[in-house]
Amino acid sequence: MEFNFETIDKEKISALSFPDGDVLDDDKDAIKQRKNDLDRALTLGNLEHLKIKIYFEDDTSKKMVDTTIWGVTEERIILKQGVVIPIRRIYKTI
Repeated sequence: MEFNFETIDKEKISALSFPDGDVLDDDKDAIKQRKNDLDRALTLGNLEHLKIKIYFEDDTSKKMVDTTIWGVTEERIILKQGVVIPIRRIYKTI
């Protein structure tokens, strides 16, 4: 999956712009799996301080960041220093 995604530093994410649409369109199974994966990544981040690869898309291209997820809300994930990524823009977490 990585060959289509540009690696980005976590600190640069706050300068990105995110469109409203969901990258998974209306694939209910994929959306449910994404939510489950994010919940698991949150647990790994808080308990084990493990980094997770997050594959997402802003308004220009597909990107990947390797970081710890510190929080998950209904609409976004929270990384260190209050950096957020809208859940609707995330393809996958590994």
